[in-house]
Amino acid sequence: MDVRRRLGILAGGGTLPREIADSAVRRGMPVTIVAIDSEADRDFGPHAVTRVNWGQLGGMIRAFKAARVTDLVIVGRVTRPEIGIMRPDWGFFRHLPRVLRIVASGGDDGVLRHVVRFFEGQGIRVIGPDMAAPELVIGEGAMGAARATPADQTDIQQGMALIRALGAYDIGQSVVVAEGRIEAIEGVEGTDRMLARAAARRADPSHDLARKGGILVKRSKPGQDLRVDMPAIGPATVTGAKDAGLTGIAVEANTVIAAERARTLRDADAAQMFVQGVKDEDLGAAQRRFNPRLVAMSFRRANRVKPAEHATLDAIKALSVVDALARFSVGRAAVVVRNHVLAVETGEGVEATLQRATGLRQWASITRRRRGAAALRDMQDLTPDVVTAVADAGYAGIAVGGALYAADATREAAIAAAQERGLFVLLRQNVERSGG
Repeated sequence: MDVRRRLGILAGGGTLPREIADSAVRRGMPVTIVAIDSEADRDFGPHAVTRVNWGQLGGMIRAFKAARVTDLVIVGRVTRPEIGIMRPDWGFFRHLPRVLRIVASGGDDGVLRHVVRFFEGQGIRVIGPDMAAPELVIGEGAMGAARATPADQTDIQQGMALIRALGAYDIGQSVVVAEGRIEAIEGVEGTDRMLARAAARRADPSHDLARKGGILVKRSKPGQDLRVDMPAIGPATVTGAKDAGLTGIAVEANTVIAAERARTLRDADAAQMFVQGVKDEDLGAAQRRFNPRLVAMSFRRANRVKPAEHATLDAIKALSVVDALARFSVGRAAVVVRNHVLAVETGEGVEATLQRATGLRQWASITRRRRGAAALRDMQDLTPDVVTAVADAGYAGIAVGGALYAADATREAAIAAAQERGLFVLLRQNVERSGG
């Protein structure tokens, strides 16, 4: 690295901020760390740290400018903040219009793109962890003693294809695949919680799932800005995969980093689990970010509740996600709130998916009562219990794809229940995508 440059680190949780700081210092680069209070670890060793609240934008900028930071790495685990825990400073209010645009941009990719623009607008170049600490990047090939089998390779490419198919919708970076079957897709909860969910389902005798075997596949989403959201694995990933009975972890080569690399490999070898960097065999054309305003999807209202425009856009996106998952034999339901995909169904059933989504949040919720839409692939899943779950979660309504509506007692009861709870029910008629 050029020693005339100065590195700033905006630190969330985990070991990566400290590892990157150590790497930069070894290369002779001055380092300034600004840590998000309640998110970042307490131990940064010999490095000086300025701690700020989520709302203290002015404090962040002052710390970096006082240290004459030229390059900034934004790294570490964060939770989506509640507005109520923020302690805004003057800098927050000064930049409030930009802050509002950031949180309204929809999805992690949209939020993070605006964050990059914000800091670069302050004259600070945002770089990725791979530029700041290239030794953290996982290259092609096996990292430890174990190796993927030919059957594993088939599952790996299935997982790569699924994440690629969902990339335009800004959904998570990880999936669990076993013998060609998609067992879990990461939503906004993150990889560790997805693995815990997969482990719980496998331990439940009511689910027809393998108890052992299967692969965690993790890769970047097509079009993802790796400067601020580079996928990562670490010891917790190995532990979660082991608890779920998986036999390996496959990551996209050169786009994923390893935290605590030595410990990660030691733990994987002890579990006889492979950790392998692989190339996506079908990169294809670059995907354009999904824009529901460019999809002419027509609906018929099944009751008298009229959806707001933003709820209709969420319904369009949710149904489009469900459509994209059809060829993978999962995705009976999806939940979208303010253009964020919170959860998709992966075999656990519609009601279980809705219950899981209720505990998940998009960026900067003012309250836990949310708007948005739940999409159902088929009319048969529209039941009074599903309506109750959607209403209790605070969503605005339900959109149904699939076959045209045919009256029966269960569907009529569900539609009546939705009317009583103030939920819209939209039945899709057709869909056309704009080329714009």
